[in-house]
Amino acid sequence: MKGKKAMQNRVFVINKHGKALMPCKPRKARILLRDGKAKVLKKEPFTIQLLYGSTGYKQDISVGIDSGQRYIGLAVTSQNKVLFQGEVELRQDVKKLIDTRRTYRRSRRNRKTRYRKSRFLNRIAKKKDNWLPPSVASKVNHNINWIKRLLSVLPKADLHIEVGKFDMQKMKNPEINGEGYQQGDLYGYQTVKQFVLARDNYTCQVCKKKGGKFKIHHIIYRSLGGTNTVNNLTTVCSNCHTTKNHQTGILAKWCKDKMKVNKSYKGATFMNILKRRLFLAFPQAKFQYGSWTILQRVDLDLTKSHYNDAVAISGIRKVKAKPTSIVMFKQFRKKKRSLHEATARKGRKTPNITSKRNAKNTKYAKGFWLNDYVKIKDSNKKGYISGFMSKGTNVRLRDIFGEYVSNSDKSYTSTKNISLINHSNNWQKQVITEKQYIMG
Repeated sequence: MKGKKAMQNRVFVINKHGKALMPCKPRKARILLRDGKAKVLKKEPFTIQLLYGSTGYKQDISVGIDSGQRYIGLAVTSQNKVLFQGEVELRQDVKKLIDTRRTYRRSRRNRKTRYRKSRFLNRIAKKKDNWLPPSVASKVNHNINWIKRLLSVLPKADLHIEVGKFDMQKMKNPEINGEGYQQGDLYGYQTVKQFVLARDNYTCQVCKKKGGKFKIHHIIYRSLGGTNTVNNLTTVCSNCHTTKNHQTGILAKWCKDKMKVNKSYKGATFMNILKRRLFLAFPQAKFQYGSWTILQRVDLDLTKSHYNDAVAISGIRKVKAKPTSIVMFKQFRKKKRSLHEATARKGRKTPNITSKRNAKNTKYAKGFWLNDYVKIKDSNKKGYISGFMSKGTNVRLRDIFGEYVSNSDKSYTSTKNISLINHSNNWQKQVITEKQYIMG
């Protein structure tokens, strides 16, 4: 039966009028589907819809959400039982890819190609209220959408969400108070450069030389995610600030040592933004902070993980029954929108200078699509199609942890040796055990 193996310890149920009922066991769901009394409505999470009239009964049910910028923990509990537990992994490469695309577009104006007209005039329009950068907005929206997915298949669930609240000025300077919040790092200085030079006493921080011409240098390079904050800037003389030293010289070694002590506050900033958006999106929810979640998880004798945090957040007092499996969801990048590439991709011997935009990646071949969930014939190995080779005759398969899946010592397999399980769009789903979760 199609979709039968995708069922978990509990299957969500919708009546014929579209209203949610209590989840049922996989055995009961299989019988209903076999007898034609229900149909598959969703596969993520697995949901069936009854084809006959049924009012059913309702009981108190709680949803726990461990919100975050990289992982989202999900849990559904009722009557001291955990009905569903899962974890969502979000993409972290959006900003880097946007920066790369911008670099290629700008460099095109300096190469021997047709002139690309500047497009800065279309940025004059005022940004909308509550505007967020694309990478931040994407993560915020996914947090909200995954909560809505669970609520759409649960009857009047009691929603519990963990949020983060960070005082970044206090994190930088624990002794700050009063007017200190109004007097930032640049208080009394005209420019960032003036502050950095004065802070470093007009001394090169690499060779300790005074006098001469100085440069303001990023400790964590911008290409590696460094910011323009004063904590990431230092004073370097012109002798140390050379191209060779940037790459492998004394400056690169000095920065590598300093990177370990230079803290980033991007995660704290995101959690402050996410908290406000969740307050607006779910005013009926009950919110709490991580310090309370730790105490709840310890009382329930659960190990540290995002899905166990979500179980504790749901407000459950005692765990009488818990699934043995975890449903993992991972965001997958299917499209490549960059028009150009500076260097050849892995496996290419010549630069990619002739392929057109729509031919960058092979998305479909031999009846299979990119990111389809398939099974290798004559084996129990399953994986997602991560790429096509040899004009589509061979494919590379990976599991949700990014490891190659194959029935031989090669990293690829033939399309003749695989069969389709289900078509996936931009999400990968896999049911794993707690042991696999720890090892992964």
